[in-house]
Amino acid sequence: MTFALRIPGYGVANVKSTPLAYIKMMRPQDILTPQPAGLACKPGGFHIDPVRPVERAVITHGHSDHARAGHGAVLATQETLDMMRLRYGENFARSTQAIKYGEELRLGDVTIKLHPAGHVLGSAQVSVTCNSTRIVASGDYKDAPDPTCAPFEVVPCDVFITEATFGLPVFRHGDAADEVKKLLASVDLFPERAHLVGAYSLGKAQRVIALLRAACYDAPIYLHGAMEKITHYYQSRGIALGELRPVKGMKKADLAGTITLAPPSATSDVWTRRFPDPVTAFASGWMRVRARARQGGVELPLVISDHADWDGLTATIKATNAGEIWVTHGQEDALVHWCKTQGLSARPLDLVGYGDEDSGEGDVQASDESGEA
Repeated sequence: MTFALRIPGYGVANVKSTPLAYIKMMRPQDILTPQPAGLACKPGGFHIDPVRPVERAVITHGHSDHARAGHGAVLATQETLDMMRLRYGENFARSTQAIKYGEELRLGDVTIKLHPAGHVLGSAQVSVTCNSTRIVASGDYKDAPDPTCAPFEVVPCDVFITEATFGLPVFRHGDAADEVKKLLASVDLFPERAHLVGAYSLGKAQRVIALLRAACYDAPIYLHGAMEKITHYYQSRGIALGELRPVKGMKKADLAGTITLAPPSATSDVWTRRFPDPVTAFASGWMRVRARARQGGVELPLVISDHADWDGLTATIKATNAGEIWVTHGQEDALVHWCKTQGLSARPLDLVGYGDEDSGEGDVQASDESGEA
């Protein structure tokens, strides 16, 4: 038997009714299942962060390796929908529906809620409940303080799906405020030079600006053109970032002693010739690996990440009280091993299409917003 489920802005879903006895027997892997298009919820009739166009998609956040155009219907926070419009245009999906954190919505035989992920503005964890089983798909997340987005919320659950971008004990990010102090110390030391900070356009750039303001840096901060739309959107949502100026049109001599944020790809481009003797910095969790900084020609590595580090991952897993952990996109093996040493059932989740922060290629706007790290 089927029935039409009408959801404002999310279309009409023909959903098969399911006998209660069957629901009680469902295993977690019957509720959420890895498929070529992404993580599929068959009893709910949708995918989470699908990598291919699907009829119904629930999107965790606006980075382009999670939020793609071409779906039939998209459900996400208002901020994530707005990010997708900025990148893909008004017609990125046939229909959309915004959902607030904590709002409950019935889709087919499951109930979903979105909870803050602390990754970037509008980022969310997706809680999927079928009968008495709750699975939380965290997307990308961090538990560190960030004034530019809602703080991460621990959601108790039976199964927790965690990323593992920095899923090795070597990755301990430390205090991002201390990294910004290094940047400001360099500005004071080299007043005749410009400082170029490579930072991804969605989330990282705005966090670095907010950290600079928190450190009492009140001079204008300059932006590469690819940063402007999203950064101004953050300001429109009430995120205080101080005075920002486009770097385009500035005279070379006037940029001495200034800080400019740009996509990482631009900091090794001929574009940098407009700056006086630039100091190249890069804000990333990968800057913990000094060899990676040297290979990228980064003079001033800044260990600032929008993902949880090893301690954040393990602490979050414990806090959820989940008995089963599914690990995806990153250092799965190490985190799965750690989970098993804690007496937890754990396995890698075979999902493809989600990259780290160095994975982007192509145009600056698209590549520098994918797989933020």
